[in-house]
Amino acid sequence: MAAHDPFDADRTAARQLDAAASARALRRTSRATEPPWLHMEIARRLGERLEPMRIQPTRVLDWWARNGAGASVLRAAYPRAERLAVEPGGVDVAVSTDARRPWWSLSRPPAQRPSDLWPDAQLGRAQIVWANMALHFVADPPTLFKRWHRLLEVEGLIVFSCLGPGTLRELRELYVQFGWPAPTPGYIDMHDLGDMLVAAGFADPVLDQETITLRWKTAEALLAELHALGGNTAPDRFPGLRTPAWRRRLIDALRQRAAADGSIGLSIEIAYGHGFKPAPRLRAGEPVTVSLDEMRAMARKPRRQPSRNGAVR
Repeated sequence: MAAHDPFDADRTAARQLDAAASARALRRTSRATEPPWLHMEIARRLGERLEPMRIQPTRVLDWWARNGAGASVLRAAYPRAERLAVEPGGVDVAVSTDARRPWWSLSRPPAQRPSDLWPDAQLGRAQIVWANMALHFVADPPTLFKRWHRLLEVEGLIVFSCLGPGTLRELRELYVQFGWPAPTPGYIDMHDLGDMLVAAGFADPVLDQETITLRWKTAEALLAELHALGGNTAPDRFPGLRTPAWRRRLIDALRQRAAADGSIGLSIEIAYGHGFKPAPRLRAGEPVTVSLDEMRAMARKPRRQPSRNGAVR
């Protein structure tokens, strides 16, 4: 079965996202010497949300791992688990694991292949799919949620973070003031993400968001970091390169918004979410297909019980 291409250009209208530009941006950021600082910080915060969840995976799929900066967080949370790093199609990164081996082991990692193109059967099943700061690069999140559902064992966990619609609110206001095209793509509201989780078959979805204000000492540093985060992938962005005069106008406008200490701030909205893959429900009169792996998983895993405050344990 061929893997779905998350950058399907025919599915981008509702997202207000240029799929080709998003793919280029993700490949560029994935080739950086290290992931963006913001991704590392959000990975740490996303990792804190794992602590109350009583799940001890033997296998974790780290989706678009290099850009997501979650390797150290997952290693600390699940030191005994195999971590399979899944990278975006077209990036020459091997599927790799953090399973500990003796220094003298002759084992070799699998041959390099753009692993997001691997079919589900070759990726195999996992107990956790971790996707930090990845969904806002995806043109068709509902289809990707369904793929993650297929890749999880019963009672497996999807946990993710992504940019929300409040991101760069101040910059969007500035662009409207000048009559310029949008500086950001259409980020998805967390309530819509919750609906997508349910539609994909996940149970007990939990979503929340926070707004972080980042500050830069100069407008030039601000623009450089925004480029490192992926840049503008809106379909109606400026069609070509901007002139030096346009850049000076933007920098002057940003400087005018500086605080008393000279720093320039922008809002970043982060949406966090997780959900579990429930056991298939048997309905009278309907044929139900359950894989052997799912039957084994259901047999060996206890049901999650609600705690006194209603949270799932």
